Amino acid sequence: MPTDLETYRESVLERYLRLPDTPRRLSRFDLRFVRQLWERRVPVTVIEAALVLATARRSARPASAMPLGPIRSLHCFLPVIEELLARPVPESYIATWRSKITLRRALVGA
Repeated sequence: MPTDLETYRESVLERYLRLPDTPRRLSRFDLRFVRQLWERRVPVTVIEAALVLATARRSARPASAMPLGPIRSLHCFLPVIEELLARPVPESYIATWRSKITLRRALVGA
């Protein structure tokens, strides 16, 4: 885990902004939320896993389901971060979903 806030912030936000359906600009609430995660000493690996898992869940919704709107804030990922802090999953599980998201992005040209 990065030892200084700026490195931590850059690492988290770079991962967040790479996701589909996220805003291209950060709000002050996003920056405040990253600081709160840093103060709680939440590892970047947990945050990245939450981003991957939540994105995979969004993309796995049935085509007949009502479409979800765009993600408006990093804070939307807090429930999945808390879930992973309480019950970590193997890195291999996250890697599988990460590769599926990457493949899907390549296929749709995102």
